[in-house]
Amino acid sequence: MKPEDVEDLAPLKRKLGVPRALQSCHTAVVEGYVIEGHVPADLIDRLLRERPSVAGLAVPGMPVGSPGMEAPGQAAERYQVLAFDQKGRTTVFASR
Repeated sequence: MKPEDVEDLAPLKRKLGVPRALQSCHTAVVEGYVIEGHVPADLIDRLLRERPSVAGLAVPGMPVGSPGMEAPGQAAERYQVLAFDQKGRTTVFASR
């Protein structure tokens, strides 16, 4: 699959089952898993190694210190990476 810029991601997010509360600025599909927002690469690697029965991972919002959101002179925020299933249920996959 190749990268694709889309003006309105809402229909795609709905189709992929991303819960509204978890929606963020970026959406990707990696080996069948939905990746929503600024999810750290090492956690995507872990997801692909462990292959849990989830639809994907999400980092809601854009927390300072998450990948791509580093800000010189600002301390990184604590945030959670959430796993979600097809029914919209979430669990904490990791904390940063």
